[in-house]
Amino acid sequence: MDGTSLTPQQQKLNALREVLPEAFAEGKIDWEKLKAALGEDINFTNERYVLNWAGKSEAFKVLQAPTSSTLVPEKDESIKFDETENIFIEGENLEVLKVLQRSYFGKVKMIYIDPPYNTGNDSFIYPDKFAESKKDYAKRVGDKDEEGNMTKDAKFKKNSKENGQYHSNWMNMIYPRLFLAKNLLKNDGVIFVSIGEEEVSNLKLIMNEIFGEENFRNSFIIRRYDKNLNAQFIKKGLKTFNVGFEYVLCYSKSNEFSFNALYKESSSERKTKGYWKGFWNDADRPTMRYDILGFTPESGQWKWSQKVSDEAVKNYETYINEFSKKETLEEYWERTGKKLRFIRRNPNGKGKNLGVENWIAPSEGILRNSNWTDLLASKNEEIIKGLFDFPKNVEVIKELIKSSTDSDDIILDFFCGSGTTGHAVFELNEEEKSNRKFICIQLAEKTDEDSEAYSKGYKSIADISRLRLRKVAENMNSGADLGFKSFKLTDTNFKQWQQVKDKDAKALEEQMKLFVDPVKSSTIIQNMVYEFILKNGKSLNSKVQHKDGYFSINKDELILILEKASESIVGKVLNEKPRKVIALDKLFKGNDQLKTNTVLQFKDQKIELRTI
Repeated sequence: MDGTSLTPQQQKLNALREVLPEAFAEGKIDWEKLKAALGEDINFTNERYVLNWAGKSEAFKVLQAPTSSTLVPEKDESIKFDETENIFIEGENLEVLKVLQRSYFGKVKMIYIDPPYNTGNDSFIYPDKFAESKKDYAKRVGDKDEEGNMTKDAKFKKNSKENGQYHSNWMNMIYPRLFLAKNLLKNDGVIFVSIGEEEVSNLKLIMNEIFGEENFRNSFIIRRYDKNLNAQFIKKGLKTFNVGFEYVLCYSKSNEFSFNALYKESSSERKTKGYWKGFWNDADRPTMRYDILGFTPESGQWKWSQKVSDEAVKNYETYINEFSKKETLEEYWERTGKKLRFIRRNPNGKGKNLGVENWIAPSEGILRNSNWTDLLASKNEEIIKGLFDFPKNVEVIKELIKSSTDSDDIILDFFCGSGTTGHAVFELNEEEKSNRKFICIQLAEKTDEDSEAYSKGYKSIADISRLRLRKVAENMNSGADLGFKSFKLTDTNFKQWQQVKDKDAKALEEQMKLFVDPVKSSTIIQNMVYEFILKNGKSLNSKVQHKDGYFSINKDELILILEKASESIVGKVLNEKPRKVIALDKLFKGNDQLKTNTVLQFKDQKIELRTI
C-alpha cells in the first residue's frame, strides 16, 4: 500500500502478468521474452545458457578493483593478542576479503556465511548507482560517524521489493564477495551459505557459476521455528503452507574435498562416539552362553557369538580409553545391574557397521534456531539478553565444522553477525582438544538507537560480536585457544599518488613529495608493520619481534627498518640473514654513503632489499 491510485497502465500490466508471468523480470516487461511467448520469430541476443542480471558487469569491476586499505591491530579489544591465532576483523567485508587475498590465498579449509536473505526489509551494501566512479562508490560506502561506525544512510541501502532491481541488487552484493572468498579456500576446501527462500534459486545459479556445478555437494534444510496459523485465515483458504525453513547450500572448491563421518545421537541408546546395542535375548541355546569378563547368564543367551562378543568388548575398552573416560565395563555392569550393552564398531572409524549417520541436524532440538542468549548460561544473561535478533544456532554450525574440517584448519565467516561461528570454534576446540582457528569479519554496522544493545553501550554489531566471544571464553576452562586478535579495516598508512589534472604545477609538486616521504603524518609504527605483513603475503598470526631499531617477522622471513637507520642496525640485520628487508628511504636522508653501503652489503649477501 503506497497510498496512490491504480493507473490504467498498471491495471493492464497486472492483467498481463497474470496471463504471461514468464514475460516479466523484476517487475518489468522483458520484451524479448514477451515476443517469444506470443510466438513471434525471435532470436535472443547472444543466445546461450548464461546467468545475467542488471549490473553484473559492474559487480566484476568492483571485485577486480584493487584496494589500498589495510588492517590495524586493536590490542585493547583483543584477548591474548600475542598468543592467540584466532582473528576478528571489523570492516566492510568486500574490502577485507581483498586485503586478505595475499596472506590467505588457498589457506582456508571451510567458509560459513549467513548473508542478508533479501526479505525486502533488510539493508545491505550494493552499488545501486552503476554509473558512479569507483572513487565515488568508495567514498559512499566509507562514510562513518564520529565514533567510526558505518552510517546507515550512506552505506546501507534498504532493498525493498518495490525496487526495480530487487534481485539484481542482492546479486550484485553477493557475487563479488563469493568470488573473492573462493580464492581463499584450499583445494580441498568447502563453503556453506545460509539463505532463505527469497534468493535460494539465484544463489544456487551464482554458486554454480563461481564454484562450478560439478562441485555442488548438498542443500541442507534447517527448520527455524514453528508458526501457528490463525483458524480464521485457514477457513478462507491458504495461499501457501507454513514454511519455517531456511537452506544451507554447500559447494566444494574441487573434487579433493570429502566430508568427515559424523557419529550422531539418534535415540537414548546411541551415544556420541558409539553405537550401543541390547545384548542378550530369552532363547535357550547353551552354546550361546559363555563367560564374558566373569559373567555367564544362567538363562537366556548372548545375541552374538563369542568371537563377535570378544571384539565388542575390545571396542568398548578402546572407546573408554580414547573417548569417554567415564567408566569401565565392570563399573557400567555394576551400576546397571549387569544389563549388558556393547559398542559394535571400531571407534577409529574404519570397517563396517559403524553406526555412522551423516545428518547435519538430528531429529531433536538442533534444527531449531534458538536465541544465542539462551546458549551462554545465566551468568551473563543480564549483560547479553536481547542484544541481537535471529542468531544462528551454534550447534548447527558446530556440526558443519565437524563435518568438513580437521584439528588445525582455518574457518572463515565474513558475515559474522553475533559471532556464532567463533563461538562454535571455541566450543569444538574445548570438546575435542583441537586447534581450529577462526577468521570472523563483521561490519561496524550501527545498532538502532532505541535498541537495548545501544543503551548498554554497544554501538555496532561488531561490538556485540566481540562481547559474545569474550563471554564464551570466560565461561570455558580449558587449555584451548580462547583468545582472538582484533583488527579494524582502515585506509593505508601511505600517501597515494593522484593523477594531476590540467598540468597543475602546485599539485604536481605535492605529488613529488611522495618520493621523499610517502608515510602519512598520522601513521603509527605498529599499524605500518601489519600493513607490510599483509602486503607481503604474511599471516596476521606472524610472530612480530621489536628489536633494537627494526622489526623481525617470523624470524628470518622479513625484517622492517622503520624507525632509524645506522651502521649498527644494518649490521644486526645482516647477522639475522633474512630473506627480505624493507626500509623507509627517508631514514637514509642526508647519508648517501650509508645507503650505498647498505645496498651493496645486502646484494653481496643475496638478501632482497626494498626501500620505500
